[in-house]
Formats: sequence, structure tokens, C-alpha cells
Amino acid sequence: MGMLRYAIRRLLQAIPVVLGIITLTFLLTDAIPGDPVSVMLGPSPSAQQAAEIRAKYGLDKPLWVRYANHVVSILQGDLGRSIYYSAPVERKILERLPVTMLLMVSSYAFALATAIPLGILSAKRRNKPADHISRIVGLIGVSTPSFWIGLVLIIVFAYHIQILPATDLILPWAPPGAVSGASTRLDVLVASARHLLLPMVSLGTLQMAAIMRIERSSMLEVLQQEYVKLARAYGVSERTILRKHAFRNAQLPVITLVGLQLTQALGGAVLTETVFSINGMGRLIITAIQNQDYPLVMGTTFVFGLVFVVGVVLTDISYAYVDPRVTYDGEN
Repeated sequence: MGMLRYAIRRLLQAIPVVLGIITLTFLLTDAIPGDPVSVMLGPSPSAQQAAEIRAKYGLDKPLWVRYANHVVSILQGDLGRSIYYSAPVERKILERLPVTMLLMVSSYAFALATAIPLGILSAKRRNKPADHISRIVGLIGVSTPSFWIGLVLIIVFAYHIQILPATDLILPWAPPGAVSGASTRLDVLVASARHLLLPMVSLGTLQMAAIMRIERSSMLEVLQQEYVKLARAYGVSERTILRKHAFRNAQLPVITLVGLQLTQALGGAVLTETVFSINGMGRLIITAIQNQDYPLVMGTTFVFGLVFVVGVVLTDISYAYVDPRVTYDGEN
């Protein structure tokens, strides 16, 4: 019950954050220079056409009225109607969000699957060749933009070697009839994996490098603790020390970083989807900004902010599963 109360309290504390995201997004979107009506009707629309469009989308109302209506609509689950697509914003988000979530989840899976073993190996073999190589990989990874990595991967694996596709993304849950050359569910999964591999590596490299460096530092700190030295003195094998005594206690900083990396992953997804021509949330928000689609900009930004807030709350809650010393009773 302590964890449940803590989770509820953290969710309630997140409400002002979400409201702040809504408010800032609304004000910044309203401050964008230009007129969405001219985007829809051309640079010289008639006064009657412009008035009809403004009335349809509520652009003729004062700022505070539009803000209040926007907040009320979000509370009712209505994110407005896209000016560019002439469709409900939530419908466009539901079409694109699974694509972006697939890309983000796969990039995190790649990052964790490579960073944690590299970090442990680097800590175990400190100041040896394996450690130096891991540190160089981490330095290059955190210093290189995801879009540049994506372009290099396209040039190497799609243009020169020609073994992986460079554009689009096949969803693993797509029916076989909708995928070219696929007749079974396995064919769809294989095609999806081939299309996902390059953008996954492109987006996940930054997370991998950052997590690997934190994993190494955390493992080195834990391996110098007194209880580890005592275990060695009792003759406990190094493998057992790493697996049972050091690994779990070293993961709290890693979990913190994984939660905070959500912002970089969301921002990187925008560029990665653009480079690989993936129709996800990233390209959706770029299209919304380019066409001054106010409802779509506010809706996509709100969803991005909500994903980040939920990710941070889940990160806090996951601490107790990793470190039993962390409790959520009372004010802890």
C-alpha cells in the first residue's frame, strides 16, 4: 500500500507539471509568427473565407478564451481539430504514436542490451584494453548527433552494401497482405526488423553511450564498497560478486538516467523519423510547425510531455524493485 500511495501522490504532483506544459505550449504556439489561415487559403484569402476559417477553429476569440477552451477540451479528451489535415488531432496522434513508441522502445532495448554488458565489462577490466575501447565508444556515442549517425548508416548499409532499407517502417502488427512480399506473420516480423534496425541503432546510440558510462562509474563505486571487499575476503568468486552483490546496487543511477533520457529520445525521434522517412510523431510535429497548425502543435507537444512525465513517475516507482532499502512509506 505504501507504493500505491506514493504512486498516487506522484501522479497528483505531476498534474501542475502537465498544466505547465499545456500553458507554455499554448502561449508559445500563439506567438509563432504568421497566420494559419493564409497557409490554408493562400496569401490573399477573401475576408469571408478567412472569417469562416477563424470561426471554425476558434481563432477569432480572445487569447484567454481560447486558452480556457483548450484546457477544458483536453480534460474532455478532445485535443481539437487539425487545420492542415482537417481531422481530429487525437486521431492523427493515435495513427502516428504507435510508430514512435515502437522506435523508442526498440532503441531503449538496444541501448540497455549493449550498454549494461559493456559497462560491467569496462568496470571489471578497468584500465585494460577492453575498458579503453568501451570508453572510446561511449565518448563517440555521446558526442555524435543521432541524425548524423543515421545518415552514415544509410550511406554504408543502404547505399554501398545495400543489405538494409533506408526509408519507411513496417509495423510488426501489420497484416501480411499489407506488406510487399510477405505471406505469413513471420515474413512481416522479419521485414519489420530489417526496416527498424537502422533507425533503432541511430536513435539508441546516444542512450547506449550515456548509460554505458554511468553503468561503468556506478559499478566501479559499488565494487569498492566494504561489503564487496568482505565477500572477496571470504573467497566469494568475482562472478558471484558481480551478479549477486554489485549489479543490483549499481542500477539506481542507471534507472535515473533512463528516465531522464526520455527527453533526448523524444527529441531524437523527431530527427530520426525525418532522416528515415518514418511517419511517426516526429514528422507529424514537424508538419504541424511548418504549416502553423496550432491545434496539432499543441496536441503533439502535450502528448510528448505526458509521455515524459509518466516515464519519470515510473522511474521513481521502479526504484523499490531494484533497491529494497528504498521505501515509499510516509515522506520517503
